[in-house]
Amino acid sequence: MKKILLVSVISLCLLAGGVYFLFVKKSPPEYKTVMVERGSVVATVSATGTLNAVTTVQVGTQVSGTIQTLFVDYNSLVKKGQVIAQIDPAIFNSQVEQSQGSLQVATANLMKAKALVTDARRTMERNKQLLKDGIVSQGDYDSAETNYQEAVAAVKAAEGSVQQTRGSFLQAQTNLRYSTIRSPVDGVVVSRNVDVGQTVAASFQTPTLFTIAQDLTKMQINTSVDEADIGKVKVGQPAVFTVDAYPEMQFRGVVSQVRIAPIITQNVVTYDVVITVENKDLKLNPGMTANVSIEVTRKDDVLKIPSTALRFKPETAGESAMQASSSKKRSSGASNGQKVFVLKEGKAVPVSVRIGTIDDSHVELVAGELHQGQEIIVEQVLPKKKAGTAGGAMGPRF
Repeated sequence: MKKILLVSVISLCLLAGGVYFLFVKKSPPEYKTVMVERGSVVATVSATGTLNAVTTVQVGTQVSGTIQTLFVDYNSLVKKGQVIAQIDPAIFNSQVEQSQGSLQVATANLMKAKALVTDARRTMERNKQLLKDGIVSQGDYDSAETNYQEAVAAVKAAEGSVQQTRGSFLQAQTNLRYSTIRSPVDGVVVSRNVDVGQTVAASFQTPTLFTIAQDLTKMQINTSVDEADIGKVKVGQPAVFTVDAYPEMQFRGVVSQVRIAPIITQNVVTYDVVITVENKDLKLNPGMTANVSIEVTRKDDVLKIPSTALRFKPETAGESAMQASSSKKRSSGASNGQKVFVLKEGKAVPVSVRIGTIDDSHVELVAGELHQGQEIIVEQVLPKKKAGTAGGAMGPRF
């Protein structure tokens, strides 16, 4: 009987120990760690903008008429002074001929008036001598003097007529020249707004015939930067950007202008930041949307850690209270309250640090007891649940 009782007690002890190890005792937590490394931390400001040519010229017409000929089209390379379109010049040629004829008539009238002045002056001088000799009366002399003065006035009027008709002639010649549309700059035609046979009217507003980008090898991005970030952006800062046409490529530029005029859209304030871009291979086109990152701060050869290490909080942090207190005393130089955890004897021990520049994935370590190559915890690995057996406490199910 005693043997049976002893065997029962031993069996119960073994069963209790098995239950304890299987269900009560927990395995120590596991952590994922990374090393503190030395490298660069780059803080950026993100913005979206549109690519534009640095100089874009809208070519219009100063005269009305019908488009007779187009010499260029989209994407045509043009030189300054090159003929790019022709308005029907027939009406302008006739105006030149008419104004030229009027000028010739006015010139002839001037010559006639000058001849009359000469004749009236001779008559007046002759009557003046005859008046002294008593041959003509004072009235005849006064009449001759009046005729002379009228002739001089007629010359003045003829000269004004000549000047007026000359102006009309020059205007007609100018309109004739304007009927030939020339490129004002060297560049590329990016848009054409007229077709052959179309009538353009320049009475009230100059119509735009072409848009010419002066130099597409140098472009600019007009970005909208939020008011919260505009204080960080300065002229000369480097920038990188991507466009949807080449998602695998990164392009580079430089901040050339930070415009102080606010742009308010639905109570959101942004500022236009201009970024100059080299486009020697002409891959970038006007109007493309650019996703820009402006480098506002760069720290090279500094200690850095992943930003995920600052967000990590172990589930068993309470067991490390003593270590945390002593660690804080040792790290009194770190004053901004940030903490990371290191692994010591299988436990997560907090270490206070002070951070500096922050980028998308890393932060700069300014102060603390961490050193290069030291491992810090970024994640706690949860234990995998064991797959349950097919049967329960009541035995297998069929």
